[in-house]
Amino acid sequence: MAFSNRVQALSRLDLRFPVLLSIALFCASPAAAQTPAVQSAPPAAAADALSEAFAAATKKAEPAVVSIDTRSRVVESARRGGGTAPEGADDILDFLGRQFPPRPQAAVGSGFIVDKEGYIVTNWHVVEDADRITVKLDSGEEFPGKLIGQDQLTDIAVLKIDAGRELPFVKFGDSDKARVGEWVLALGSPFGLNRTVTAGIVSQVQRETENSSPFQRFIQTDAAINRGNSGGPLINLAGEVIGVNSQIATITGNNSGIGFALPSATASRVYSQIKADGKVRRGFLGLSLDTVRDEYAKVYGLGDERGAIVTGYPVADTPSPARDAGVLPGDVIVAFNGTRVADTPDLIAKVSAVSPDSPANITLLREVNGKIERKTLPIALAERPGDARADANTPRKLPLEDRTEADKPFGLTIEEVTADIAAALKLTGPKGVVVRAINPESYIAEVKLATGAEALGRGDIIQRVNRQTVANKAEFLAIAAKLKKGDPVVMHVLTPQPGRDPARLKVVQFTVQ
Repeated sequence: MAFSNRVQALSRLDLRFPVLLSIALFCASPAAAQTPAVQSAPPAAAADALSEAFAAATKKAEPAVVSIDTRSRVVESARRGGGTAPEGADDILDFLGRQFPPRPQAAVGSGFIVDKEGYIVTNWHVVEDADRITVKLDSGEEFPGKLIGQDQLTDIAVLKIDAGRELPFVKFGDSDKARVGEWVLALGSPFGLNRTVTAGIVSQVQRETENSSPFQRFIQTDAAINRGNSGGPLINLAGEVIGVNSQIATITGNNSGIGFALPSATASRVYSQIKADGKVRRGFLGLSLDTVRDEYAKVYGLGDERGAIVTGYPVADTPSPARDAGVLPGDVIVAFNGTRVADTPDLIAKVSAVSPDSPANITLLREVNGKIERKTLPIALAERPGDARADANTPRKLPLEDRTEADKPFGLTIEEVTADIAAALKLTGPKGVVVRAINPESYIAEVKLATGAEALGRGDIIQRVNRQTVANKAEFLAIAAKLKKGDPVVMHVLTPQPGRDPARLKVVQFTVQ
């Protein structure tokens, strides 16, 4: 039976309902007790040393771990006793709010103190929409929490409490040194049970999830993480924070042995900026990008070099530092500030980690007269807009008239670019061919861009195939006829964008099957 996991932010516990815990006691039968062990137990000294390491790390970090209770006001979804809104009521929800005052909704999460003055790091989704925040210390004391700032793109928020004294705090460790297989501990308040510690290992690093932003590459762990653990620390055996527990992969909504923590390298940088400025300022190139995959590298002779392909500029009236610096669609950015770029998320992370006021340079590859040239350009970064998840990569389709289907290379139905389409898109030079339809059963229908969006859509204009310009349908068919199974293919495609730049370049990469 097929099923799918859901990767989700750790749900905040709704305290209107009791938490029911089932505790199963497993007892060995006499027969089982007499069964000889298959293998010898580890030396007692080694087991004692590991236990001592767990206890020491917990003792060091636990005093800085806090439980965070929030209260928000939610309007009742339906009126008690039935009835209807009076005639002329402008807003049914407003009417219900007047009849039945909003009820408080309670939730709980976790956090940790990172400064003796009472600054606390947690997840943004723990305090999202909260009207009141209460922080409970390890000592049992409670204080009102003040929201200093938040960063939705990393799901981090910073709070502050005033305890009138210096508070115990925990230090950020170096998450870049985290190794797969390394022991880690997760601390927090799962299901409202504060001072809970669970143990596991680092299962993977630099993990992306279906809900992650370009600024979230998680440490994956099998340490038990549940609802209420949100915002709590993932610590190493030195008692240092190497991650902020943020998401779980789950079918049931509870722990399935796959949890995700935002690395401390990211969390500490976000915390420092929020503490200093109340917000996070990120560098911004002003580009639409795709990732160099194996097909592109083979076709363009890049060898082991990878990077991010420039496909255009997101919005016509948005400042673009890269455009001003001379970056062109089709360029491949292979290094930023002298550091190699692995792919699009890597470039975004490197640029975003730099202050918009800092000098920067990019190294790119550009095809000139059939040769690949390397250039390094200075660039003055802008500040990344607040809505970094704008729909710059959402294809806008151009309506087409019904026409007769022709040959279907790769499962594509293509046709000539009409004069009207060329004029609408302001095409100059070779026009290319229009994608009329895509066979849903063909392998090309499964090809995706780095963003996860479908690579090709109805109305797209294919202008180049494997570095060869396509002027018309006949040329496209001739090029396609020479390709055989296993050959890499790189297409330069224009996607119409009404209301923006005339069209956006995207690079489609696949292997003939």
